[in-house]
Amino acid sequence: MKNDYDFMKLALDLAATAKGKTNPNPLVGAVIVKDGMVVGSGLHRKAGEPHAEVHAFRMAGEHAKGATLYVTLEPCSHFGKTPPCALLVKESGVKRVVIAMKDPNPLVAGRGIKILEDAGIEVEVGLLEEEAKKVNERFIHNMVHGTPFIISKIAMTLDGKIAAHTGHSKWVTGEESRRKVHYLRNEVDGILVGIGTVLADNPMLTTRLPQGGKNPVRIILDSKLQTPIDAKITDCSEAETWIFAKEGSEQEKARMLQEKGVQVLFVPEVEMGLDIHHILKVLFSKGITDVLVEGGSEVNGSFLRAGLINKFLMYVAPKILGGRHSLTPYTGVDVDSMDEAIAVDWDTIEQIGEDLLITAYPKRKG
Repeated sequence: MKNDYDFMKLALDLAATAKGKTNPNPLVGAVIVKDGMVVGSGLHRKAGEPHAEVHAFRMAGEHAKGATLYVTLEPCSHFGKTPPCALLVKESGVKRVVIAMKDPNPLVAGRGIKILEDAGIEVEVGLLEEEAKKVNERFIHNMVHGTPFIISKIAMTLDGKIAAHTGHSKWVTGEESRRKVHYLRNEVDGILVGIGTVLADNPMLTTRLPQGGKNPVRIILDSKLQTPIDAKITDCSEAETWIFAKEGSEQEKARMLQEKGVQVLFVPEVEMGLDIHHILKVLFSKGITDVLVEGGSEVNGSFLRAGLINKFLMYVAPKILGGRHSLTPYTGVDVDSMDEAIAVDWDTIEQIGEDLLITAYPKRKG
């Protein structure tokens, strides 16, 4: 016999299938069970479309009466592009609702639960809560901090090198790892590199999958507007390109880039370069909820030392490069002792072809 755990796990698996399609909304899955049988299920497929509960109740129909609803996130209690799901649940006739986690928005958290409890429905909260938070890590960060969720992706050798001293890096990892990165690009709103990567590799920074895919906005940190007019990222026919430059940069170069469809955004400069904190606020205001940082060691180092990386994806190849001047993943200001190292928590380690993918998060304080 399946139990609460099994049904909530099914709801979480449903939610995860829409990763990258619901931004800025959360990923939500819902399952309706009666007499041990699933009578309805659904997920939030895309922003602006019906929520998971709506799909589940449409499938369940009259079977929802007296049933149990498993939902990965507290049913919404506000009117947006769709009516509040809490009212739909309240009127559905279910007798019990199991919720994985509360809404992370402090302005609405608990309101949906209260609507259900006031209606006499039995409500349980917290089943597989940590798993639910992992599924919606991007949304939770957006709600709490009001900035994009930052993922640092690194491809390196076993001895921690991302390129030879000449800058040559094709290819550090194998084909399977590179393919997986394209699936990751398909899920995020933005992909970010520095001008060094543009000049060295002339990348397209698009999603290339057999079935197509979503192209994230290409975000380039180019304080002096050095991006060549004929660089691949200036072709905006498939994907948008936003270049961040320092205030006072060459206006004629900016005009030429803008004529090609590139957005040039001028931001303040700080001691270490462009003001990344300011850039993230601009990105979030323009609808970018998560960013894959694929830049070189300077860009990744800037985000690292600013404490802005929320997730590390480290692809490790079975190669040893050696050398005194081979490039490492994170550069920037040197620290004096190991006490200043940025600690992380291991999450998962999986084999991708011949490579290893290590997922880690900054260690939680306290």
